[in-house]
Amino acid sequence: MYSEVFESLSRINGFTDLNTENCTIERLGGLTNRNYKIDCDHGSYVLRLAGEGTSEYINREVEFHNASIASNAGVNAEIMHFDTATGTMICRYISNAVTLDIDTLRDIEVVQRTGHAFRKLHNCGQEFQGNFDLFEQIDQYLDVLNNLNAKLPDGYEQVQQEAEQVRTALSAHSLPVRPCHCDPMVENCIDNGDRVYIIDFEYAGNNDPMWDLGDISVEGDFTAQQDEAFLTAYFGHTPDPFDVGRMVMYKAMCDLLWTLWGVVQHANNNPVDDFWAYAVGRLDRCKELMASDDFPAQLEAVRRGPVLD
Repeated sequence: MYSEVFESLSRINGFTDLNTENCTIERLGGLTNRNYKIDCDHGSYVLRLAGEGTSEYINREVEFHNASIASNAGVNAEIMHFDTATGTMICRYISNAVTLDIDTLRDIEVVQRTGHAFRKLHNCGQEFQGNFDLFEQIDQYLDVLNNLNAKLPDGYEQVQQEAEQVRTALSAHSLPVRPCHCDPMVENCIDNGDRVYIIDFEYAGNNDPMWDLGDISVEGDFTAQQDEAFLTAYFGHTPDPFDVGRMVMYKAMCDLLWTLWGVVQHANNNPVDDFWAYAVGRLDRCKELMASDDFPAQLEAVRRGPVLD
């Protein structure tokens, strides 16, 4: 059943003499890659076999560079092996840990540990390879959709006009980019009860760190209480209106970006899911946030810039 797993392990130094009779293998989650927990005489590990075709859009050398920095900083799982040609990776299994989801992130202590983990990543002191620019990505998706003559969901044009105000406000007081995960799905966070680890650095790069915070807040469906606890843990003090505003702006723009991504999938007839419904749902949530009573004041706080001591 797991012949491919054993075959892959047999080509890796340190696993060539593996006693397969003493191994247990468990298939783990993953949308594009195949991930397996390996329990053997050597210990417990996670084997990642890269999904077919992923090398066309993921630079594995960049991933290895960035993931290694995060691992050495104690944020990512310890990397034992990484083949940049195939994308095969082995990490040490994080003991007594659970993969986070929306329900487990209802626990404020887990939210706080997650905030500490992202702070540790962003302040690791080393530069990632590759850069992520939100608005460049939005413009690229719009170009793709224009070339495909694709229809956009109702109300998109109005949201895009309002997004230009967000772009202007954020660019007026841009902050130094930091090493960022850039795709912080809740399931990419692992909690062992003591600290949270962040895994899967396929899309990582240098970015405005507030993107990571806004993105995981959206993906985790954070309440106002969770947002406050998350930002307070991240900064080590109550965040000022500028930082709160920046996080909210990125929450809105995160949904806008994934709206366009969903429309691209729909236009390309991706059969995996109902991507039109996905895109409409993302846009509706973006519109709801931008229409909230607090949004104008939060946008104005970003326009004004950081509070000076």
